[in-house]
Amino acid sequence: MSVSQKHPFHLVDPSPWPLLGSLGALASTIGGVMYMHSFMGGGTLLCLGLGMILYTMFVWWRDVIRESTYEGHHTFVVQLGLRYGMILFIVSEVMFSLAFLWASPHSSLAPTVEIGAIRPPKGISVLDPWGIPFLNTLIPPSSGAAVTWAHHAILTGSKRQAVYALIATIFMAPVFTGFQGIEYIEAPFTISDGIYGSTSFLATGFHGFHVIIGTIFLIICGIRQYLGHFTPKHHFGFEAAAFYRHFVDVVWPFLFVSIYWWGGN
Repeated sequence: MSVSQKHPFHLVDPSPWPLLGSLGALASTIGGVMYMHSFMGGGTLLCLGLGMILYTMFVWWRDVIRESTYEGHHTFVVQLGLRYGMILFIVSEVMFSLAFLWASPHSSLAPTVEIGAIRPPKGISVLDPWGIPFLNTLIPPSSGAAVTWAHHAILTGSKRQAVYALIATIFMAPVFTGFQGIEYIEAPFTISDGIYGSTSFLATGFHGFHVIIGTIFLIICGIRQYLGHFTPKHHFGFEAAAFYRHFVDVVWPFLFVSIYWWGGN
């Protein structure tokens, strides 16, 4: 913090990245619509927009890491504000997930005549909840334990142990995603098979997307931990990734009950 600065807050310097990210979002949205309606150049515009968004993410987060690690702008007060922001973001994700978690029980409590007034709908063969779904249910607790191990290692200053714990956490994600992919390939129904197919694929698909995002988050944290960016008193970047990972891990058992166990009965 500057000697002349009389407060603990970080006044962010002007940055071009919000404008670039907004243009990327606009280009990807318009390009996506054009591509889905088979307009010429739609795919190119979509790829350009996504590229702009990815580049914005890289350079913007690079600046945040520099500000927090090398320039010392992330004081205790700033870190506290970031924690509150991350918690509020996860609360919004919880609300988002509740909609999908409730969709399956809601449609099964009073099935409409369009699906035969029965649940599962007539003609739909459901997945066995005690196969791959149950196997995948064993992975989130292990993943949560590994990321907690990494957190404790950072708090005690055990750099190498934290790296090993993060590697273990990251390793479980492709295993989980691989099992989910096998399930999608072998599923006896598709996303277009009525309310059962749409709720099943959307709920588990969005969860899988969150798993991928959380894994990228942890990979970056693993690299930063290896480079020595985190200290026992200054490691919010890892805490944010751990919060997100715990959220993703906690959601899956509810999905198992809602989609696989309840949905198959």
